[in-house]
Parts: sequence; C-alpha cells; structure tokens
Amino acid sequence: MLARLLCTAALLGLACSSATADLPPAGPSFDCGKVKPDSIAALVCADAQLSALDRKLTAVYAAAAKQAAYEHPPMLRAEQRGWVKGRDDCGKSEDKAACVRESYTLRIAGLQARYRLVPATGPLRYACNGKPSDEIVATFFQTEPPTLVAERGDQSSLMVLQPVASGAKYQGPNESFWEHHGEARVVWGYGAKEMVCQTVK
Repeated sequence: MLARLLCTAALLGLACSSATADLPPAGPSFDCGKVKPDSIAALVCADAQLSALDRKLTAVYAAAAKQAAYEHPPMLRAEQRGWVKGRDDCGKSEDKAACVRESYTLRIAGLQARYRLVPATGPLRYACNGKPSDEIVATFFQTEPPTLVAERGDQSSLMVLQPVASGAKYQGPNESFWEHHGEARVVWGYGAKEMVCQTVK
C-alpha cells in the first residue's frame, strides 16, 4: 500500500513538474532582453507585481482596442504612447516602483471605465444650480480604484475616487465630483466655481 502511495505521489510530482514547465514566464508582456539597464522597463521586468500589472494592462488594452475599432478620431493608440512616456517619467521619482505601480493602476482603471469593460452603476442624472437644463450625467464603474465618467453637454471627464472623511469624492484633471446624501458638489473646469447638483429622479 505504501509503495503504491509513493508511486502515485511520484507520478503526480512528475505531472505537476511537466505542467509547471509548460506555463509561460511570469514576466511582463514585452521582451525584457531588449530593455535598457536601469530603465523603467527594466524595473518592471525585475518586479513581479509590476510585471503582473503590465500583463493585465496588455489584456485590458486589447479589450479596449476592440471597443475603439470605430472610434473617430482614433485616440487610443496615441494615448497609450503618451501613457508609456508618462510611466517612464517615473524615473525621476524618489520611489520609482510606487510611481510605476500607480501609473499602471490608474491606466487600467481608466481604460476599463472609458470603454465600459467592467460593471457600472448609472447613468445617474444631477441638475446643477437649480437648473434642470444644466445637467451632469455620472456613471460609476467598479474599477480599482473606483472611477466615474461624468458628462456635461458634449464634454466628459474621467475621475478617480479619493479618500475623504464623508461621502464620495472623485477627482479628474480639472473636475471634481463630491457626492453626499444625494447631493453633489461639482467643479467643472480649471478655476471654475463649485456647483451644487441634486439627483434627478
């Protein structure tokens, strides 16, 4: 009986070893043999967590590209090139790994929200400044970190959830959306005055 168990264990071990050998390497999506030493790409190659984020971004980007196939003007590829340059600017940061990690995380969340690749809540409508015609339409996405896409007229803004004591505050490049008990305080544009917006039922 013992001999049979040992034999079975040995066979399982061989099977596991064979399966492990067939697994792809756990590096990033790009060829680490072609990167420059001390570059941000080299840092990604050397860090398992950053490599995993790179692989995830590659998968998310591919899904976004399918959604953007008929996008006019085509923006996704140019934006991705710009993002790579921004990621590489993390070489100027004191904590390069943390900077790169945040860059990947926000890019993944942004693509998932903009191209509707994850579950969402909404759209929810908010009338601002007591004017039903001045409307903010917000859709909340289950990304990590959570995001929303807010639309006002023909403009839209991607915002990311920020830590606050109460309510839920989302921040974009020049916009913010702070919701609490059905009321939202919104800043739309650089230097713009805060608007008070109420949910429209």
